Amino acid sequence: MANELAKTSKGKTIADLLKSETVKNRFVELTGRNSAAFTAAVLSVVNGNKLLKDCEPNSILTAAVMAASLNLQINPSFGEAYIVPFKGKASFQVGVHGYVQLALRTGQYKSLHAGVIREGEIRGVNPLTGEFVLGEKVSDEIVGYVAHFELVNGFSKTLYMTKFEIEEHAKKYSQSYQKDKNAGWTSSVWSTNFDAMAQKTVLKLLLKNWGVKSTEMQQALQADFSVVSKDNFTYPDNGNHSVPREEFNITPSEDTEFVEEKPAEEETADADSPFEKLDMETGEILTQE
Repeated sequence: MANELAKTSKGKTIADLLKSETVKNRFVELTGRNSAAFTAAVLSVVNGNKLLKDCEPNSILTAAVMAASLNLQINPSFGEAYIVPFKGKASFQVGVHGYVQLALRTGQYKSLHAGVIREGEIRGVNPLTGEFVLGEKVSDEIVGYVAHFELVNGFSKTLYMTKFEIEEHAKKYSQSYQKDKNAGWTSSVWSTNFDAMAQKTVLKLLLKNWGVKSTEMQQALQADFSVVSKDNFTYPDNGNHSVPREEFNITPSEDTEFVEEKPAEEETADADSPFEKLDMETGEILTQE
């Protein structure tokens, strides 16, 4: 199917591609009765972004197909998935609520959240148990970001990263953010919406290292921030490197409904949860239990 989609793109706009019978059939296969609404959302997103309108049409289409295969809404107000322009091509990105959706669909999560930590809310870590030593908020200044989950079997994990650690992570993995910092620009999503990106990052790393690896979650983790092609995922904002694309055969049911998750803002960590730190060089979790 990927080859067939690629063949439709020569000399055509994204609007032309979405009228193709091959493309229509693909979206019906993936989204069932929601296919018309989904393709309308694709056009709305593209028409509302001048840079996206100038992107290679097939890259927009493959990003949309990826969102549809994961049954994630691309309307930005849902915060589930995004089609983002970058140097003439469209990349696929998963939002924080997209990761929440994919996790909850497994039926194995009792609770899941990502939020901010304000000054004073965490005073330290118990060196014997690895648990948070909680305190009282002394100001509204955001000093870090936290993600936490508990499975129905009782297993739980928490990841906390300071604002400095998130900054270093963003500069390392986003060339556009590094350029913004060097030049004083505000062109990247990290510059314009830092808190949202930080919460997504800490949640994504927690789920990647400790979460339930459903088929959908594996594909989302691999596809996030990539330009999608038949054989590869290419990450234009991280050195433009590519990794081979794995096939996951995701086919959502026609009866699957899109569900909007409410933002989990201003939440703090559970005092009984183990505390983790991120190794900024390797991306691995360092457990302090």
